[in-house]
Amino acid sequence: MYRLAAFADEADKTLNGQIRAMKENGIDLLEIRGVDGTNISDLTEAEAKDVKRRLDEAGIAVWSIGSPMGKIEMTADFAPHLDKFRHTMALAHILGAKRMRIFSFYHTDLPITDTLRDGVLERLSRFLEETKGTDMILCHENEKGIYGDIATRCVEIHRALPKLRAVFDPANFANCREDVLTAWELLAPYNEYLHIKDVAEDETIVPAGEGICQMPELIRRYRANGGTVMTLEPHLSVFDGFAALEKPDEKTNIASYRYASGREAFDAAVGALKKIV
Repeated sequence: MYRLAAFADEADKTLNGQIRAMKENGIDLLEIRGVDGTNISDLTEAEAKDVKRRLDEAGIAVWSIGSPMGKIEMTADFAPHLDKFRHTMALAHILGAKRMRIFSFYHTDLPITDTLRDGVLERLSRFLEETKGTDMILCHENEKGIYGDIATRCVEIHRALPKLRAVFDPANFANCREDVLTAWELLAPYNEYLHIKDVAEDETIVPAGEGICQMPELIRRYRANGGTVMTLEPHLSVFDGFAALEKPDEKTNIASYRYASGREAFDAAVGALKKIV
């Protein structure tokens, strides 16, 4: 009924360690984000070809590119970021990925106005323009601190840009004080796939089923909506490269004390999800 994908860089920063963690947990789909300590968007094309070869040998496919595209300030120069997006698209083609998760930009010190919305939509539309003539599906992930952090603004984005799909992240909605199931119903027509990440009332990330995200019911609704692939994004321990992906004032509350290593936390996250399923 379900297939599991994973951000395996949370288990190990090395690709060999990621492959081992996935194989030992029965996971054959990767949402690729970090490889040997380098963010996916910073790989060279030669490095991506080597990664593809190693994944093929292990029987692992790239489900999605866990890119950082859209994680810059709206006040920042967009041209270099668009160039990096084009490069990431080329890497996705090499890796055989059909999906890429993106974000809708930080807006520190900028009020939520129609002008801000229009600027966000214009930048996202530029990303979509780059996918014309390809089979790439861009998927917007909701996240605290970006324009599309709450469900109503996410819906606004998808209605304006119907080719843009959604990655539904329940913990990110909960950390914005959104009711997860209400957010799900609003975004159900646009959801491409589901991130598995749960959070406690105090915003501490916890294993799936231990928090307030109503994971069993959410997974049932995902299945009823035609969903099959779920990506584990445990965030149960600090892992290399994560700090660089977040703003200093928007840090995820990671319960690093729970596990001795990223691999231990990864195994626990897989076990928690399999128990729910």
